[in-house]
Amino acid sequence: MSLNSDPVNDNARGAPCPICDTRSVAAFRPFCSKRCADVDLHRWLSGGYAIPAVEADDSLDAADLE
Repeated sequence: MSLNSDPVNDNARGAPCPICDTRSVAAFRPFCSKRCADVDLHRWLSGGYAIPAVEADDSLDAADLE
């Protein structure tokens, strides 16, 4: 980091915000603002990032397989 760089707006190495695709800010990295960080937190807490699972069919018993 150079002496003239602003750590809050240092986006040379940062990726875009995963919520709104604007430039990320070092203070909220990888997000661009507290709002986008809160949106992401809400998605985690509400199960928005859950991976759907397929339940196994329980109708087959061990006796059915023999």
